[in-house]
Amino acid sequence: MININIINQYDQESKYDIIIQKIIFHAYDYMSMSSELVINVILIDDIQMKEYNQYYRQIDKSTDVLSFENEDSDDELGDIFISIDKTKSQALEYGHSFERELAFLTLHGFLHCLGYDHLNDDEERTMFKLQDEIIDQTEFRR
Repeated sequence: MININIINQYDQESKYDIIIQKIIFHAYDYMSMSSELVINVILIDDIQMKEYNQYYRQIDKSTDVLSFENEDSDDELGDIFISIDKTKSQALEYGHSFERELAFLTLHGFLHCLGYDHLNDDEERTMFKLQDEIIDQTEFRR
């Protein structure tokens, strides 16, 4: 089982929780995981995201998702920070729903916390293929 802690620092909306839980539970099942795990998902605005991106990556602009894998614990995967402002704007830009974009960003961050990355072509192909396979089996597919 996976325990998902959702910390909403953006607003009081509760619809995010359902989307985040659905995609993470689906990914957990898809990957045949069985360990008792914990992951934290923190919802923030672009101002906070820009500050975190500057501090942790020395990039002075906002981004959509930042993930921090917890390498010190076997049961706590890490933290996923998602900018709800970016989620909204990217959903419009890409021509799909807010729900699909939030599910995609959550899944992307979840895979990063599992150790997947896209720093080179091989890693990118592997991670993006898995990401597509997982999301395409859900209501959030394209």
